[in-house]
Amino acid sequence: MTTSSMTPSLTPPTTRPLQPLLDDAVIALRAPTQVWSGRDGDLGAAPVDGVYHGDVRHVRGLVLECAESAVEYVSVAPESASRVVFGGLLRGADDAQPDPKVRLVRDRRVTDGSLTETWTVASHLTEPARVTLRLRLRPDFTTLHEVKAGLAGPAGATDEPGHDLAVTTAPGTATAASGTRSLTLTADGATVTTAADGEIVASWALDVPARGSAEAAWTLDLHDDALVVRGAGGTWPGRPAGTTDGSRPTLPADADPRLGRWLDTALDDLDALRLTLPDQPGDEFFAAGAPWFFTLFGRDAIWAARLALPVDVRIAASTLRVLARLQGTTHDVGTAQEPGKILHELRAAPLEIPGEGIVLPPLYYGSVDSTPLWVCLLADAWRAGMPDDEVTALLPALRGALTWLVEHGDSDGDGFLDYIDRTGRGLANQGWKDSGDSIQWRDGSLAEGPIALCEVQGYAYEAALAGAEILETLGATAGGATADDPLHPDRLRAWAVDLRTRFAQTYWVETPEGRYPAVALDRHKRPVDTLTSNIGHLLGTGILDAAEEEHVAGLLLGPTMSSGFGIRTMSTDAAGYWPLSYHGGSVWTHDTAIAVHGMHRAGLAGHARRAVDGLLAAAEGFAYRVPELHAGDRATRAGVPTPYPAACRPQAWSAAAAVTCLAVAGARADDVIA
Repeated sequence: MTTSSMTPSLTPPTTRPLQPLLDDAVIALRAPTQVWSGRDGDLGAAPVDGVYHGDVRHVRGLVLECAESAVEYVSVAPESASRVVFGGLLRGADDAQPDPKVRLVRDRRVTDGSLTETWTVASHLTEPARVTLRLRLRPDFTTLHEVKAGLAGPAGATDEPGHDLAVTTAPGTATAASGTRSLTLTADGATVTTAADGEIVASWALDVPARGSAEAAWTLDLHDDALVVRGAGGTWPGRPAGTTDGSRPTLPADADPRLGRWLDTALDDLDALRLTLPDQPGDEFFAAGAPWFFTLFGRDAIWAARLALPVDVRIAASTLRVLARLQGTTHDVGTAQEPGKILHELRAAPLEIPGEGIVLPPLYYGSVDSTPLWVCLLADAWRAGMPDDEVTALLPALRGALTWLVEHGDSDGDGFLDYIDRTGRGLANQGWKDSGDSIQWRDGSLAEGPIALCEVQGYAYEAALAGAEILETLGATAGGATADDPLHPDRLRAWAVDLRTRFAQTYWVETPEGRYPAVALDRHKRPVDTLTSNIGHLLGTGILDAAEEEHVAGLLLGPTMSSGFGIRTMSTDAAGYWPLSYHGGSVWTHDTAIAVHGMHRAGLAGHARRAVDGLLAAAEGFAYRVPELHAGDRATRAGVPTPYPAACRPQAWSAAAAVTCLAVAGARADDVIA
């Protein structure tokens, strides 16, 4: 047999679109603007690379070149969420000695709607030098959704359809526009030209003095008339409730030093993730995360504000107001809107997810948990110091949310809150685990809807009791409820008690892993028996008794659920478990933090601290910018967590988890988080 005949034929590589990987990319952001690049600072080599503003990538390629030398980068330093400094060598412009004497520093800063870079060439040569620096910039105007779906062309492509690109130049400046979107490059001291394919080139001839330095700087201003969100002004210091001096939270004297580093990074990221809506610029909320979710998501904004409550009540209050203004008022199957319902997400245009048959309208209400969570946040914010008059102003929205809870949240009349997509184009799963395969039986088969998630019943129980308390205390000033009102505090409490009783009778299952609440009820009212992290969200809601809470907390910290870097979304004993499954075995930092939050409220301080230890180990492994999720591999397998390579970062609720860990670390054993 000849050698050639023994060589196996190679199958051509797949050409199907793939979602970009993010784990090695460098990001600088100030919502709603973000810049993703390689570790050399250049944009274009990786599919995610670009300058984004809102839901559009304005720039695909951006390269720094030096005519006299290759640029050899040796350092990258994220100075803050919005600033990254890259350091390189220009050895082609250097002398023959071994020590490098000509350096390049590339200082990138991002603000709302703007990117600025300052390039500094520093020389230790004994003679002056001439260095020519060049910026090559390729406008793009591809939607974020196309990039996420892997449908966007590579940098340098000239045949991308539908962008109708127009580029003009003037001395020291260039403008590119496509429809309602545009960018303007200002490059003082540079010669600016444009190529036939739309690429913009700016060149600076720098005279670098002996043992001195010279600079080139440019700014890119971005504009989009279609934006539905705006950046927030000022800074968000994340100061403790009740302080006015801008101070950062104080760590306990015996706190793990990793917590301080994580907290500094997290508060900085939360500051950069703040957004507002155009009609109410004074009310801020946290964007869900970068790069794909730079907008308002009801569930994400609520949980991020709730976890961050120990350091700021005000953004919780403004988040509540923003969501109340967009609260559902009618029945609309196409948008999943119902009276009193809190939205899922807001976009500038419909969101199409290729290959999945999903098309979401710009204002979409397909979330079963945003509404009870809105009530829970209102109660928590009120107890944490939100002024009574601000809470009173939200009583109509509270009544709407509670009405949805008791009248509209149960689609099939079994007494439990549930969801089902009635369009065939919406989200099949509408809890926080919203991927299509997230609700599984232990054998790996998928549950059929309507789905009644266990944690949503806990949220509903807590919300009904909290709503009753607020209405009883403050409702008289806004027209109190009569005895026959479905929202009379006594009737709400009775509704909650009934829910709690039926939950105890219906949800608990017994499997080889023990006894625990099922993740959900399926369409046939059968408890879906997989052990999942969803049960951690029941802790502290009151729907479990004290013994049940301790039992659930113990399961979550057991070997099948705890990875050592956080709590897995699904038990390793489940047939569907896979450490890199989005919701079927991975670890989500916010998910573990919610369990920590509940453990602490339930008085399970020891359990809470053990869970915090895992999150701190993960934070250290990710250099304290914890991503959206990571692999569920056990910590003993490797010294650092394995990235989920398409995970967003920073993510608001992952960052806010650091505040919850601070609250646990700083509390006495008998303290509880409100």
